[in-house]
Amino acid sequence: MAKKFDLVADIREDQGKGASRRLRLTGKVPAIIYGAGRPPRALTFDHNKVIKQLENESFYSSILNIKVGDKSQAAIVKDIQRHPAKPRVMHMDLQRIVEDVKIKMNVPIHFLNADIAVGVKEGGGSVSQLMNDVEVSCLPKDLPEYFEVDIADLELDAMLNLSDIKVPEGVEILQLAQGDDQDRGIVSIHIIKVVEIEEEVTEAEGVEGEEAAEGEEPAADDAADSGGDKEE
Repeated sequence: MAKKFDLVADIREDQGKGASRRLRLTGKVPAIIYGAGRPPRALTFDHNKVIKQLENESFYSSILNIKVGDKSQAAIVKDIQRHPAKPRVMHMDLQRIVEDVKIKMNVPIHFLNADIAVGVKEGGGSVSQLMNDVEVSCLPKDLPEYFEVDIADLELDAMLNLSDIKVPEGVEILQLAQGDDQDRGIVSIHIIKVVEIEEEVTEAEGVEGEEAAEGEEPAADDAADSGGDKEE
């Protein structure tokens, strides 16, 4: 079961780029919450508190308890827009949830015992994580915080797939629901081969400033340049 995080919000009446810019200057994060058959509502959050919550990986795949005054609403994160160069959240999209309606979420995968895996300890291979998370569908009460995949027994040149994830009852991996051909790899162990690339050094033909040999035609570019200054 995923954790629950509390976030205190305020209703915002002013909207638009200018209003959002002013909010950010006062340390606020503009946001919108929608879904559950109700109209969207514009909100603001304290930026420092949001940044603190985002340090927890579980925040992205958990139920959020959004408090506005004396009312609360369960929601999940659908999108977070960040500043391209600064540690700043620019905007958040939240989706309301209700207990009896399934939600879709990306759940992180935690790979256990990678350092003692058979393919690493005995085969000298390296672990390649092919997926970091997986999209699931479930009721809010069944949402897992993360999936644990033990790879201690994974041998060299072997791979685990989506179907090897132990999924709790009531949780469905959406990619597997599309057919067996979608059972993609999530982790493997291989020997990483290092290929050395020799750099070829070619000497520049001719010497800079060297005049063309006697009897040779000047290059096309040179000919064009020499005629370009003619006065008509």
